[in-house]
Amino acid sequence: MKTILVTGGAGFIGSNFIQYMLKAHPTYKIINLDALTYAGNLENLKEVENNSNYEFIQENITNQNKINEIVKKHQPNIVVNFAAESHNDRAVLDPLIFLRTNVLGTQSLLEAAKTNNVKRFHHISTCEVFGDLALNSKKSFKETSPYKPRTPYNASKAAANHVV
Repeated sequence: MKTILVTGGAGFIGSNFIQYMLKAHPTYKIINLDALTYAGNLENLKEVENNSNYEFIQENITNQNKINEIVKKHQPNIVVNFAAESHNDRAVLDPLIFLRTNVLGTQSLLEAAKTNNVKRFHHISTCEVFGDLALNSKKSFKETSPYKPRTPYNASKAAANHVV
């Protein structure tokens, strides 16, 4: 059985990913690890909470020892990292938590994955690492676009990308 560890799975995008994966791959085991901060909401996962191939663990990705224990115990084939502090206005008010979670938390996950021989690591970022575009812009960003982060949130996600 393939096991996927999803971090930030109680958030909007992470919860939709979990629901999709359980429907598209009903034999996969999905471990949802989320700190349940302001962005996490287990109501997003009500329809899967009793699925025998779904498990929720409340933990923060910055807790290196716990993350390593969880990865060692569950032996995921894949880690998908949606976990992040987000929202630019919050980042301006408290940039340190963004650096802790988005950079050091990502490093914690990478260390646990490396130590426990996880074969694939998918890191979810944001287009905002490339700067801003007007809503009606004809321009688009590409993976080769230069980084131009403008807030502590953007900068922390850019740093996490480089760590990965």
